[in-house]
Amino acid sequence: MSGDLVVERPEGLYCPAGDFFIDPWRPVARAVLTHAHADHARRGHGAYLAQADGAAVLRARLGPITLQTLAYGEAVDLGGVRLSLHPAGHVLGSAQVRLEHRGEVWVVSGDYFVAGDADAAGAGGDPNPTCPPFEPLRCHCLVTESTFGLPLYRWRAPRELLAEVDAWWRANADAGRASLLLAYSLGKAQRLLAGVDATTGPIVVHGAVASMNEAYRAAGVRLPATVALDAVAGRASSARALVVAPPAVLGSAWARRLGPHASALASGWMQLRGARRRRGVERGFALSDHADWPGLLRAIAATGAARVIVTHGQEAVLVRWLRERGLEAGSLRTAWREGDADESAAAQPADLSSAP
Repeated sequence: MSGDLVVERPEGLYCPAGDFFIDPWRPVARAVLTHAHADHARRGHGAYLAQADGAAVLRARLGPITLQTLAYGEAVDLGGVRLSLHPAGHVLGSAQVRLEHRGEVWVVSGDYFVAGDADAAGAGGDPNPTCPPFEPLRCHCLVTESTFGLPLYRWRAPRELLAEVDAWWRANADAGRASLLLAYSLGKAQRLLAGVDATTGPIVVHGAVASMNEAYRAAGVRLPATVALDAVAGRASSARALVVAPPAVLGSAWARRLGPHASALASGWMQLRGARRRRGVERGFALSDHADWPGLLRAIAATGAARVIVTHGQEAVLVRWLRERGLEAGSLRTAWREGDADESAAAQPADLSSAP
């Protein structure tokens, strides 16, 4: 539609009035990033703008970049567009992008997690303790992610899932096996570490997870003490260890150094029947840092937007649901594929940077 604040270009989502892109997947002169996951933050842009809390994570993943940061709620003028970043509840530094131009307000959500009533079924449960919670923003048009935009995705309370992780870890320790817990190195790994019972045994992290932990700790996020694999490999203590590593280490030489071990994957995709078998793990925990179906609907309703553009995931069902309820709804294409998402069992290249 002519005059839209955000349109689709071959490079990514583009704001013509301000002449910048949001999470572009091809090199551009000016990129606004919602967060540091690899399907949103790519190398090669001329200049970057992102939320301040995630600066260390971005630099760890992208290397030397020209980066301007904003605190949550701080505004900057880009070509007459007033831009501000607001908490998304997804990972450290994750942000929704609020755009205001000539009296019209658009919000580009990026990836987000919406906490809900933990006593209600499918309500998403507790907020993510490793980053500020999602902030609803009133707007005329919302551009929302839809990674898990199907009604079957309804998360259990995270504290219930973390209790199951603890029980699995203790059972493995009692059986003399290490517990290899696979999780995306940025965000999911830290959420797990912040929630498990660290008294059960030593916690080992892969090098890719360790570098992200450093950035989280520098931002003031409390995480339990962790050690490198060399500290326990070949020792009796390894049998009581929880080992947090990116999914691509499964079956690798790195993982074999653990000796006897059980394997599990923490991901929203584990809610799908058969997903655990396809990923080749013994156990799955459907712990997600994205909004589930009820969370998406709550977030959309809270904006008051009459127009909703769905992108980055499962789009068609959500668009149809919104249209049936009288909203103007459509979709924009992004470079999203399930294999690129932060919840995927396929590791991004950066995840293997320290693997032998």
